Amino acid sequence: MFTIPSVQKPAAQGLRQDGLSLLQPIELQTTLALPLAEWEQHWPALADSWNRLPPDMHLRDGGHYRMRRHACFVQDMSHRTLLTVAHRAHWQPLDYNALHGGFERWFEPIEASVATDPLWTGLLTALGKLFAQVKPASTWFIEAHQFRIDTAGGVGRPTPEGAHRDGVDFVVVLLVGRSGVKGGETRVFDAHGPHGLRFVMNLPLTTLLLDDERVIHETTPILPIDSSHAGFRDTLVLTYRSNGFQCPA
Repeated sequence: MFTIPSVQKPAAQGLRQDGLSLLQPIELQTTLALPLAEWEQHWPALADSWNRLPPDMHLRDGGHYRMRRHACFVQDMSHRTLLTVAHRAHWQPLDYNALHGGFERWFEPIEASVATDPLWTGLLTALGKLFAQVKPASTWFIEAHQFRIDTAGGVGRPTPEGAHRDGVDFVVVLLVGRSGVKGGETRVFDAHGPHGLRFVMNLPLTTLLLDDERVIHETTPILPIDSSHAGFRDTLVLTYRSNGFQCPA
């Protein structure tokens, strides 16, 4: 089994040694050096935007449990800029997503007020700087996904494709919140061996950082705690890729 990184192991060191780093909320804030005042001022409005996600119309398992928005950014490390690019489709090869790969998926864009919020841009920029300490890159091509998985239909599946890699350099899974659900166990495995770990992310802003070349990951289904009331699990998933956005050949 992997050892879940502790507060004594810096995130960059954890990524180099283990291919992952699990940050508790206070560790995320200190690791990225984003002022606490910014979190207190901006995070409530950002988190509230998860209440306005439209349905994901591309689920191929017949489910209706996922709401989603998507946006793309380019971080120029030399000029220290983060630019929002024109809205584009999300695409993955079948090698990485056997269920939803191989075709363009167009999602509603992330709201402009979210994508330009200083805490949002600061978060994406600081993560890019952190990843560049592990794998030097002149440019990061970033995809951002806002997810809500709900249990209105009884079961919600955060990763219907199962254990997978994303075909990028780094993956970020940030828990925005969860309510009225059980399950949703995060599982991370060595992509080239038998070792792995499992845990449940409970506290908002708990964040998992993954080296996508070294590990595979999944999250188990969620169920309602009370069958008469639907619950949900909200996450922000970010992917960082150094050699362009994935697109059809």
